[in-house]
Amino acid sequence: MKGTFTAIVTPFKNGMIDYQSFERLINFQIENGVDGIVPAGTTGESPTLSHQEHKELITFTVKTVAKRCKIIAGTGANSTAETLELTAHAEKTGADAALLVCPYYNKPTQEGLLQHYTAVADSCSIPLVLYDVPGRCGIEIKAQTIAKLAKHKNIKAVKDATGSLDKTSEILFLTQGSGFSVISGNDSVTVPLISVGGSGIISVVSNILPKETKTLTDAALAGNFEKARELHLKLWPLFTGMFVQTNPIPVKAACYLAGLIDTPEYRLPLCAMESGLIKVLQETMRSAGITIKNPV
Repeated sequence: MKGTFTAIVTPFKNGMIDYQSFERLINFQIENGVDGIVPAGTTGESPTLSHQEHKELITFTVKTVAKRCKIIAGTGANSTAETLELTAHAEKTGADAALLVCPYYNKPTQEGLLQHYTAVADSCSIPLVLYDVPGRCGIEIKAQTIAKLAKHKNIKAVKDATGSLDKTSEILFLTQGSGFSVISGNDSVTVPLISVGGSGIISVVSNILPKETKTLTDAALAGNFEKARELHLKLWPLFTGMFVQTNPIPVKAACYLAGLIDTPEYRLPLCAMESGLIKVLQETMRSAGITIKNPV
């Protein structure tokens, strides 16, 4: 649970998963040295995938990757039964780990979260990554709850998308010496999070700049913060540009602009990026040295 993991988009074409574009995008990630891929996460529009599509996407990812990098399969849901089913499938298929989003909409208590995650961890043998993203889920997994869950042999890390270094520090303080990892869920705080003891990034920007994102992350993990800071500032406009509208709207548009996928298609309730914002994104990408193959 260390390094650069790409929260990979799910390309669509004519309402169906575009596996040709998806395979091309996976290979692009691996060729540029990422440590792992995270399919069927938030950036992969998992809430719009049917159960069958979700399982097929994970199976396809495992076969395409063919052990060339790690796979952390998104298997979390707001139902424990659904989470158990998707996690069992990911383990059977050959995923290296599973990412479990905090159950959204239900707003469980912290005790409910403990029981939910423990039930999943008891049911499998692959490593589990908790996903704390209160901006989407309506509740947070409190640091004390994470520390309790970290004692389970199968719960190895948390994707921290709170953006709070105080929260990160509290988790690391409570779990110190256990080998538990905290991975950034926000590109914009990768460097500062690693500086206080974090282990890497589950990245959105690495969809279009995998090599540069890995270079930044590796520099920070090696303690070369001068180089990491230089890259952080260079990529800062993209870090913010990927979130001018709801993720994954901008990053999927960026993947299309860069020629990495064939169509910038979304599933409702997500819809196409506003034309004015796409033009701004295009110029931001050019400034970062990205060749625009499908200009607007």
